[in-house]
Amino acid sequence: MTRRTVLAAGAATAAGLATAKGVEAAPSGQKTPPPPMPVTLKVNGKDRSLSLDPRTTLLDALREHLHLTGTKKGCDHGQCGACTVIVDGRRINSCLTLAVMHDGDAVTTIEGLGTPDDLHPMQKAFVTHDGYQCGYCTPGQICSAVSVLREIEAGVPSHASADLMDIAFSDAEVRERMSGNICRCAAYPNIIAAIRDVAGKARA
Repeated sequence: MTRRTVLAAGAATAAGLATAKGVEAAPSGQKTPPPPMPVTLKVNGKDRSLSLDPRTTLLDALREHLHLTGTKKGCDHGQCGACTVIVDGRRINSCLTLAVMHDGDAVTTIEGLGTPDDLHPMQKAFVTHDGYQCGYCTPGQICSAVSVLREIEAGVPSHASADLMDIAFSDAEVRERMSGNICRCAAYPNIIAAIRDVAGKARA
């Protein structure tokens, strides 16, 4: 028996064991997907009833099942903010939450904020101040920006808040609160200007 024969026999045995373990390790339950669950969401003011795999994210429910493709899938890990929507008045990353967890909740996407014929003030400001370039992150940026102003108005502090009892609008507050929304085109100064513009009109 040569050294080459021994090595070949060992490799064949190892491959066979690995295959056998892989077959044994695969649980039979994974072959059948879980049964769909009924979910009702109030999306942009309208009740939408769906039957979804319970593993479906809110992002995929909006994009793939309701065809609201304004909400973007970027990193799919909650790191870029492109999928930001507003749920019951609070912004969330829709890629990090399951649709079944929001049964009965009110969801606002970029399509629900305004239309081309009737833009939301924040959408108008983004156009005026050129707060976008490629536009991919813009829906998430705008949904987040709308929520940021509500948070400041409600007195919700951030890491940039100097006085936790007196939350005031500032560029530093906006930068901190918008830091979860990434713009690879680096339109950040224009985005801040757009948000400052809307905040100023709201205070006027």
